[in-house]
Parts: sequence; structure tokens; C-alpha cells
Amino acid sequence: MSGGDTWLPSLITETPQQGFALAVTLSQKGVATTQPDAEVRRAERPEYAEEADSLIAVSHVIATHFQTVAAANDYWRE
Repeated sequence: MSGGDTWLPSLITETPQQGFALAVTLSQKGVATTQPDAEVRRAERPEYAEEADSLIAVSHVIATHFQTVAAANDYWRE
């Protein structure tokens, strides 16, 4: 990602489901930013794809992002 790319104009979503999808995207972008080489990410995936600790850690990261998105959306209160 270059400094001029705007891929995240807002954390505001219409529904909690869209908010969760955004949380997943944020997590994926974090991984891609940390390891920009897609081939390296693909090569390493089998090592963690079936590891319970790794999957729990990924779930935690998504949950943290979802908490942020939910707060930004005032928990979708009407």
C-alpha cells in the first residue's frame, strides 16, 4: 500500500454483519502490511491453518477489530 491509497474511507457500516466483514478485512490488511510478499504468506499458511493456537489468535484479532468498528457505529443503535 502506498501512502496515497485510500482503501478505508470510514469505519461506518450499515449493519453489524457489514461491520464484521470490515473487521475481517482489517485483519487481512494487517497481515498483508506485515508480510507484503503474497508468496511467503501462501507458503506459510499450511503451518498455521490447522494450529488451534494460531486460529484462536486470528479470531482474537478479528474480535478486537470488530469491537473498534462496533464502537465507531455506536453499536448500531437506532
